Amino acid sequence: MAPVILPDLRLNAELSGPADGAPLVLLHALGTNLTLWDEVAALLPRHRILRIDMRGHGQSDVPPAPYAMGQLVRDAERVIVHFGLTETVVAGVSIGGLIAQGLAVKRLDLVRGLVLSNTAARIGTAETWKARIAEVRKGGLGPVMDATMQRWLGRGWASAPALPRLRAMMAATDPEGWMGCAAAIAGTDFYETTATLRLPALAIAGANDGSTPADLVRETADLIPGSRFRLIRDAGHLPMAERPAEYVAVLASFLDAIGHG
Repeated sequence: MAPVILPDLRLNAELSGPADGAPLVLLHALGTNLTLWDEVAALLPRHRILRIDMRGHGQSDVPPAPYAMGQLVRDAERVIVHFGLTETVVAGVSIGGLIAQGLAVKRLDLVRGLVLSNTAARIGTAETWKARIAEVRKGGLGPVMDATMQRWLGRGWASAPALPRLRAMMAATDPEGWMGCAAAIAGTDFYETTATLRLPALAIAGANDGSTPADLVRETADLIPGSRFRLIRDAGHLPMAERPAEYVAVLASFLDAIGHG
């Protein structure tokens, strides 16, 4: 891992894989960090993989909240440019999927394909996010932890094998960074802009996902003509951590189909 020093911000990133590999950018979810993609990176050794800790997360700087979605899109854009990548496939989960949509609309020269994982053109309502932000501002992430894990992992969340790792990632997240990115989600509606996209796209949903249910993910996929949709059963909001081998099989099939291998 190495910091990318920007004029106004230090972002942590990891670039791995062969220099001549097809470039793949992986953007993580709210309350996690780039290690969410560890298994995916290990199972795709032929690709040039860039993972980024969002501002406020992992080892990146934590500016004061709130953040705007435009800032998060610009952060990803600047890191991709920093490493000299073009014609990438960008895979984003949850807020990472929102960032991916915004980046594709802004910089089609950088993005030749999208993987929208457990995400949507709009996630939740502004009122819901404002209430969660107020709760975190008052008591930190502890009071919202169990409800978040239940939304992420579904009915059997308390005994899910991925629970300890995901809980630890969220507990390690700076509440200021969580609130900053939650505010960005609250203010984002990409229905009109995502509907202008014309590029290869895959949407992935988890059958047990209470944060971005499968119907919502499919609705977003339908905004992009020719997009593909895959449902991973026995997985929730973060299938790359819950069922990594199955997730990579779905992802690799798409990458091969569009000649990005």
